[in-house]
Amino acid sequence: MSTVTKKKLINTISTARGLHPNDVRNVIQAFLDAMTDSLSQGDRLEFRDFGVFEIVERKQKIGRNPKNAGVAIVIPARKAVKFTPGKKMKKLIS
Repeated sequence: MSTVTKKKLINTISTARGLHPNDVRNVIQAFLDAMTDSLSQGDRLEFRDFGVFEIVERKQKIGRNPKNAGVAIVIPARKAVKFTPGKKMKKLIS
């Protein structure tokens, strides 16, 4: 298993589609910026067969310091991005 970086993704798409890497980079960055803006406004992003991105509220919880398990640490409530894979992605992964 390897890590696919944005640069590797740009090069893969550029080669596969015969597009200049700068054009692909601009489209990918615009897409990521639009996703970030939508999520920050509380919107839910749904891409059919791929999945859904949404903001969820993580509840406050009590954690433990692994070096000193007797000390409880309060982990505050926070917002997080949740991704739920779509049917097609679930089928390909499993």
